[in-house]
Amino acid sequence: MRIIITILLKILCVIIPLLIAVAYMTLAERKVMGAIQRRKGPNIVGFYGILQPFADGLKLFVKEIVLPSNANLGIFFIAPILTLLLSFIGWAVIPFREDMIFADLNIAILYSFAISSLGVYGIICSGWASNSKYAFLGALRSAAQMISYEVSLGLILLTILLVSGSLNLIMIVIVQQYIWFIIPFFPLFIMFFISALAETNRPPFDLPEAEAELVSGYSTEYSAMGFAFFFIGEYANIVLMSTLCALFFLGGWWPVINLFFIPDPIWLGIKVCFMLFLFIWVRVALPRFRYDQLMRLGWKTFLPLSLATFLFVASVMQVADILP
Repeated sequence: MRIIITILLKILCVIIPLLIAVAYMTLAERKVMGAIQRRKGPNIVGFYGILQPFADGLKLFVKEIVLPSNANLGIFFIAPILTLLLSFIGWAVIPFREDMIFADLNIAILYSFAISSLGVYGIICSGWASNSKYAFLGALRSAAQMISYEVSLGLILLTILLVSGSLNLIMIVIVQQYIWFIIPFFPLFIMFFISALAETNRPPFDLPEAEAELVSGYSTEYSAMGFAFFFIGEYANIVLMSTLCALFFLGGWWPVINLFFIPDPIWLGIKVCFMLFLFIWVRVALPRFRYDQLMRLGWKTFLPLSLATFLFVASVMQVADILP
């Protein structure tokens, strides 16, 4: 019984801060977009709009759940729950410090990659079960987009694990104690970041939710808490991809300057906030891609470049006799 209570407390210690981070990520996004577009953003609910996320959450909680008459209700209900659960489960292997992790797996990269791949099922189920053309087309777009960019993400991660010699996220961060991977692998960092944008359906790759074409994509028929589950799952995945980017390329919890006595998780949080700012900045600065441009970028540019980089790094390490 004590073990079960301990595990539940650990789960709550991960999920509650994550929900708070998602809530204030939405507020930060609206504030940053407002500042870039020279407007104020939310500033009514609470001091300087600080309670706006809670007002939005309360509004979604009390709204009526509208069910499409021709929907497959069983799968229709399961889809947003599946998306939300997968977005939470992915955080099980994320280390916030060397000794601060829920599950220290030696195959953490494979676990994260498998969980992110399963996210396609929630989207496909929502699009099919809604019995709506807009939702179905949005789900197909999203599934094709996520599968396409997972290929380049996998090859980029292969290069990282080849250099670090481990699939364990803690070991990957420890290897970067003296030099962050962003310095020798800056092109891979750029490709990883762009692939993360496409993987999370963020602008300029938000083709599954193209308002002018598909209303709201796979979540068109959802309202109230169903829509909220998709919303939370999407932003939890954004925070997760930003965290993985910080762990793989920005040295994880290693400090920028050792002069500051800042705890290791705070350094990781600062780097994650920087990546989240880039997500927001790209949304404001760039127009949406066409779908053929999106697919061409993934299959004809990122796939050959990531594969060539992997082969080049493997060849150099083989010649130098430093393969792990």
